[in-house]
Amino acid sequence: MPTPDQLLLFAILAGALGLFAWGRLRFDLVALLALLAAVIGGLVPMEGAFNGFGHPAVITVAAILVLTRALRTSALLGVISRLLGRLTTRPTLQMLALTATCGVCSAFMNNVGALALLLPVALELARTSGRSPSQLLMPLSFASLLGGLITLVGTPPNIVIANLRAEATGTSFGMFDFAPVGLTVAAVGIGFVALAGWRLLPERLAAQPSDRERPLVEIEGYITEARVPSKSAFVGRRLLDLFAVSQGDISVVALVRRKDRILAPSGFLRLQSGDILILEADPQALRRLVETAGVELVGAGGIRAETLRSERVGLIEAVITPSSRLEGRTARSLRLHTRYGVNLLAVSRQGERIYERLGQVRFQPGDVLLLQGEREVMPEAFQNLGVLPLAERGLEIGRRSDNWRGLGIFAVAVGLVVLGLLPPHIAFTGAAVAVVLAGELQLRDIYESIDWPIVVLLGAMIPVGQALETSGGSMVIAQPILDLGESAPVWLILALLMAVTMLLSDVMNNAATAVLMAPIGIEIANGLGYSLDPFLMAVAVGASSTYLTPIGHQSNLLVMGPGGYRFGDYARMGLPLDLLILLLAVPAILLVWPV
Repeated sequence: MPTPDQLLLFAILAGALGLFAWGRLRFDLVALLALLAAVIGGLVPMEGAFNGFGHPAVITVAAILVLTRALRTSALLGVISRLLGRLTTRPTLQMLALTATCGVCSAFMNNVGALALLLPVALELARTSGRSPSQLLMPLSFASLLGGLITLVGTPPNIVIANLRAEATGTSFGMFDFAPVGLTVAAVGIGFVALAGWRLLPERLAAQPSDRERPLVEIEGYITEARVPSKSAFVGRRLLDLFAVSQGDISVVALVRRKDRILAPSGFLRLQSGDILILEADPQALRRLVETAGVELVGAGGIRAETLRSERVGLIEAVITPSSRLEGRTARSLRLHTRYGVNLLAVSRQGERIYERLGQVRFQPGDVLLLQGEREVMPEAFQNLGVLPLAERGLEIGRRSDNWRGLGIFAVAVGLVVLGLLPPHIAFTGAAVAVVLAGELQLRDIYESIDWPIVVLLGAMIPVGQALETSGGSMVIAQPILDLGESAPVWLILALLMAVTMLLSDVMNNAATAVLMAPIGIEIANGLGYSLDPFLMAVAVGASSTYLTPIGHQSNLLVMGPGGYRFGDYARMGLPLDLLILLLAVPAILLVWPV
């Protein structure tokens, strides 16, 4: 019979799971609420409430995120892009090379970092081959998750599992201890998504023509021209005054003055009689502009995307990344043009253009934005906003180096961990400092590259997971499986543990799933008198198998907009992949890690 403390903890965890699945509150906030509830309920000591933020797993994850940024700004991306760009247009070869490359990168980088590295390349391949992006992007996302299974640093759950093993046995998993099982699962899984799985996906977006300048988000027919007559009260006033009148609901994408066409004009430019304004605006904002500023509508439509770009001005598509500064905010509140120098021309969500007033659209991760601005300004603006450019491969976020120092520093850190000279959190933190000292990253880049919601999630959930173990709650949860273990074979127990972990990871963050399920796996192993290792490996594989929904992992969310996916599309390829992993991983674990 559960004790009152255990019942309270179960209620807190059930509430947290419900909030994770609901998705209206961000996962880091949900984790903090769970931690505070556990502290107030006396389940976590007040003096140790925030000890999780100094846990080696949290430090290691943060350091790996910094090193991922260093690898992305090294010469690595250029080499990968050139090699993949030489592929033939044969769909199978193209898909296999792309997903395998993503899997290899993900084994040593953060999953989202590896995906972000290859997402623009995948879209370029889709354009040149005339394929729908929806057939390429989800396999790429799944490949990033599969590749993370291979090494200690490939995914946060592996780091969490390794540290929990160290706490339970005094010895952590090594850098490549995950490889025998992880590499087997990754190879077969990537083969499945590349050869057969993508055929299960719908063509949510039509195949794009090979013209690389053509955006995924169409704008033709939604641009209006307006003339500033001599009688307008705004003659001699700045464009900023027009923005104020429109309340942030219009974008001046170009200004035609006699024979000159000024793209993305400065807000400080003063209007003259006869100026033609090319506007992106909804009817209500246009009506307000006509009534207040006295401008005259000249015409609508007939403006093509290529007329809104030049050598100085770019028209760029970008996807909102998880934890972006844009998340939950509007273009009006952010003042995109005045603060960041970019015009918002269109928003697409799940492959469908949003026709609401652009200034009032609340952005979500995965939304695709069509932005216009000066090419020199946009890389810094994109970096500050937390968006990933998609449309023009020449635009990269941040500085790009032509040397390999970052990769060399990372390799040294891996060597120190493999040889057992330094623990991972020390080796990779030292490497993060080294890339700054070597000039590969600026000091501010360290703080910008860390995914703080993940850090907060882990720091908050680790004490809650420890409370689950110390209160005996993990034993209560494990007891039905222990009772089953008296008559069931060990492979069935492992499969059940992995399947439950998989389902949890589809509705809550995979790192949090590992924190909660690992103590249960340890209790099952101890109760049955088995080695901990196969049960921890089962949790590690299950926690990283987030293929059924877009909310379980940031990689799935990142491709949702550019691929035009709907929520149910993920299960089309994800469910067969989950079943394949179960059938393959359980015997592989028992072979490599006998009970």
